[in-house]
Amino acid sequence: MIALLSGNIVHKSVNQIIVDVNGVGYRLLIPLSSFYSLPEEGAVRLHVHTHVREDAISLFGFLTLEEKEMFVLLLTISGVGPKLALNILSNIPVNDLKCALTQGNIKQLSSLPGIGKKTAERLVLELKEKIPQGTFEPAAAGTPATMAGDQREDALSALVNLGYKENLSKKALDNLEIPPEASLEETLKAALKILMR
Repeated sequence: MIALLSGNIVHKSVNQIIVDVNGVGYRLLIPLSSFYSLPEEGAVRLHVHTHVREDAISLFGFLTLEEKEMFVLLLTISGVGPKLALNILSNIPVNDLKCALTQGNIKQLSSLPGIGKKTAERLVLELKEKIPQGTFEPAAAGTPATMAGDQREDALSALVNLGYKENLSKKALDNLEIPPEASLEETLKAALKILMR
């Protein structure tokens, strides 16, 4: 089982990267949190979860061990597969997720795409006791950023792939001011802030 990869990024997109490790390219599915922090190319070291099914072997990459451990913990819940677990981590920082789980914040959890009230209740019920007790600092809110016109389609596609409805995603993108220097990462962060309200 692959647990850690160190190599060079040769391709990066919103939900996956390809890492060249001594001439072998590994495709890793990643959450948005890792996407934002990764360089476009160059050296990288990722914690990896290898997910094996009858028909596929998938690699999931995370910048932090904490994020990987939360991903694996989410997979222990009935009805939560790798795609949904990745989606959860793409839409809420790990510390905020830990806070929501330990405090039983069903409203916050059920606001995540793909998570209904019943799934949120199941997450709290099954994970509340598994989260180590401690003080979790929610992530600080950043300044909303905006996008260049050419990035609109990429941003819309990424939001739809994350589970948001197309019409709501378009509305969020329409509500952003659009300076030409904004990156795709900044655009997605700003749109997600609007969608999470």
